[in-house]
Amino acid sequence: MLKIFKSLLLVSFVFVVTTSNSAITPSPTAPKVAAKSYILQDFSSGRVLVEHDADKRLPPASITKLMTAYVVSHELEAGNIALADEVLISEKAWRMVGSRSFIEVNTKVPVEVLLRGMIIQSGNDAAVALAEHIAGSEETFAQMMNQYAQQLGMFNTNYRNATGLPDTDHFTTARDIAILSAAIIRDFPEHYKWYAEKEYTYNEITQHNRNKLLWRDSTVDGLKTGHTEEAGYCLAASAQRSGMRLISVVLGTRSENARAQETQKLFNYGFRFFETHDLYKAQDKISDIKVWKGADKQVDLGLEQSLAVTVARGRYKELVATTNIMQPVIAPISAGQQLGEVEIRLGDELIAKQPLIALQSVDEGSWWRQLLDTILMLIWG
Repeated sequence: MLKIFKSLLLVSFVFVVTTSNSAITPSPTAPKVAAKSYILQDFSSGRVLVEHDADKRLPPASITKLMTAYVVSHELEAGNIALADEVLISEKAWRMVGSRSFIEVNTKVPVEVLLRGMIIQSGNDAAVALAEHIAGSEETFAQMMNQYAQQLGMFNTNYRNATGLPDTDHFTTARDIAILSAAIIRDFPEHYKWYAEKEYTYNEITQHNRNKLLWRDSTVDGLKTGHTEEAGYCLAASAQRSGMRLISVVLGTRSENARAQETQKLFNYGFRFFETHDLYKAQDKISDIKVWKGADKQVDLGLEQSLAVTVARGRYKELVATTNIMQPVIAPISAGQQLGEVEIRLGDELIAKQPLIALQSVDEGSWWRQLLDTILMLIWG
C-alpha cells in the first residue's frame, strides 16, 4: 500500500511503499538462449527483462502474419469488412506455396474462416486472399502493413508481402515483433483467443497449430510460429501466470523443438525472478494541486495511461514514486493538460516515468478571484 508524504518543496510529493521484512528473491543472470535474436518483455509495464540482438534486422517468416492479422482486425473494427463477408479466392491465392489452408480457386470463403486459417494453421493462401480482399492486391496491402508498423513504433521493420515468404527487403526485429504482439493482445482481445486454438479444420482437413507450447504449457495462449531456410525456426509467444503476462520472441533457432525449448527457458526465468504490479489506473486521482485565478480552487491530478512496473521478485516494497508538479498552476486548465510528471525509482534506478495530467478542466474565476489571487501570489512569491 502506498503512503503519501509531502516534501518541503512546494512542487514535489513522494510516495513510498510500506516496508516489509519479506526476503528478496535472488536474481541470477538470464539463461543462455540458442537463437540469433531474442527478447523477453512484460506486457503490462513494457519492461524488457532479457534481450540479445533485439534490434537486429532478420527475416520473420510466417510471424509476418501477425501484422496481416492486425491489419485485418483494424478493418473489422472500422466496419470496412465483416467476419461473415465472403471472399472470392483468386488463382494467385490458391497457388501460394508453403503452408496452406487448402482453399479452392474461385470459391467464396468467409473472412473469419480465412483469418482463423491464417492464425492457427499459418495458411499463405488465406493471408493472400485476405490481403486482396482488403486492398485489391497484396502489394497495396503490404503498404498498409508498413503504415501500421510505423504507427506502432516498429521502426526497424519493412514488409513486402502478407505471408513472410522470402524477400531481401522483407525484415523485422525481435523488439518490433514484441511491440506488435502486445498491440494484438491489447487492441483486439476478442480475436486473440484464436491464437490459442490447437487445430483448424477446413474442407474436412484438420491441421494443427505449430506452436508446441500450446500443448506443453497451459499458461501459453499465443501467438505465432515462423520458418524458412533463411529465417530458421522462429516463435513469438505469450504466457500468463498469476495475472502477470510476458511476451517472448526468439528468431533463428535450429529446429521446431528448439524454438519451443528456448522460449520456455525465457518464460520460466521471467516468471520465477520478476513480478509486475499495477500502480495507478488511467484517470484515477493520484493527487491534487491548488489552482490560482480559477473557478475551482484545486484540480485533481492523474495519468492518461495506466502505470505498471516490473521489478525483481521481492523488491516491490523498495519502490519510491515522486511527483514533480509545475508551479504555479494558473487557470484556465484543460482536462488532459500536462502539469507535471510521475517518476518511479528503485534506489537510483529510474523504473518508469509518465506525464501527470489534469483530470478535469478549470475555467478562469471571476474578476475578483483573479484580482485576489494576483495579490496573494505577489505577497507569497
